[in-house]
Amino acid sequence: MAEIIASTQAHLDIEDIRDDIVILKNGNASIVLQTSAVNFDLLSEGEQDAMIFAFAALLNSLTFPIQVVIRSKRMDISNYIRLLNRAKESQQNTLLAKQIDLYEGFIRELVSKNEVLDKRFYVVIPYTTINLAQTASNFSLFSFLLGKRGKKEVLDKWHTLEKARINLSPKREHVMKLLSRVGLKAKQLTTPELVELFYDTYNPTVAREQKVALATSEYSTPLVEPALEPILEATEGGSGGSNENT
Repeated sequence: MAEIIASTQAHLDIEDIRDDIVILKNGNASIVLQTSAVNFDLLSEGEQDAMIFAFAALLNSLTFPIQVVIRSKRMDISNYIRLLNRAKESQQNTLLAKQIDLYEGFIRELVSKNEVLDKRFYVVIPYTTINLAQTASNFSLFSFLLGKRGKKEVLDKWHTLEKARINLSPKREHVMKLLSRVGLKAKQLTTPELVELFYDTYNPTVAREQKVALATSEYSTPLVEPALEPILEATEGGSGGSNENT
């Protein structure tokens, strides 16, 4: 018998992404909030103190674990360059077109000589079937988001999804409300945004040149919903005869 080679999907901790929720193979799940940023150094001393107190209140109010993730990656300016090219081509004024061309050259040189980084800030809220004491001993970067492999069990994804949705909804509203008091805007990543995030995480080099163009139905085996049996008319003898002559 030929040896069965495991696919790449078998090595990932993610089972599926549905309804903006990451379903993990260990039966847990997570949602991801992306937050804005504040330049703390530009705030006055009073504003800095107010932000520190608001953040302390956020932490003290939590009755469940969260994870703060900061991702730094090289800035992708390809879309911006295409925007400049379109503006240059549609420009009727020759002098303005020349200035756009010079500005494009300046941007390209700036990025080539300096490592321009794009920072993204995320808050991960997990739905987990284990308690906080068990989790704290094995905490690591993306641990809630990517989970921990355990004993292989049959995973009821629909059940996990429903339980996670009920569990995570009030937690999300609570965290977003407290983040707004700190002066941060937060939004939950949608399914396509989560797919792009993980694609970029697992393929950092390729993602710079090739954007993800996969729907959830293309990157993983879809969840199979129970099919409804077709409703057929009764064709027994007492129903009015046979249809053999039609």
